Amino acid sequence: MLDTSNATVIMIIWLVAFIVLIAIEALTLNLTTVWFAIGAAAAYLCTLADFSFPVQFVTFVIISLILLFFTKPIAQRYVNKHFIKTNVDSLVGQIAKTTTRINNCEGFGTAILNGMEWSAISEDDNVIIEAGTNVIVKGVSGVKLIVSEMQYQEKFN
Repeated sequence: MLDTSNATVIMIIWLVAFIVLIAIEALTLNLTTVWFAIGAAAAYLCTLADFSFPVQFVTFVIISLILLFFTKPIAQRYVNKHFIKTNVDSLVGQIAKTTTRINNCEGFGTAILNGMEWSAISEDDNVIIEAGTNVIVKGVSGVKLIVSEMQYQEKFN
């Protein structure tokens, strides 16, 4: 049991922590500090219930970590559901056509994508892709497309 003055100070600390964490979340929108803010609110409720500080702190840590690790991935899927890929992100998954042979060992290769010629490398260093081959963009590294030869099923899907 806490005396009244200590309980008030600790209550104010949990409220300040809650407000600061919410402010940080509002500025960053990373879905990280919001879970700790909820943990601070739970610890504040423990203060109102007259639990000791160690119980409040353990409640803060456990609630925050449970929410962070189990709820954040679900929340991110929901929040990023309407995320529109732009610029380089939008190239991944598109089909390009090689204009020169792609050979990572020799360090050259190009492909045309959306009317622009790009330097290109094979996703697999051991695979050489001949000119005129349709490839699928697997990623972008700097100004180079990372590509792989389209498989039979990909060509007809």
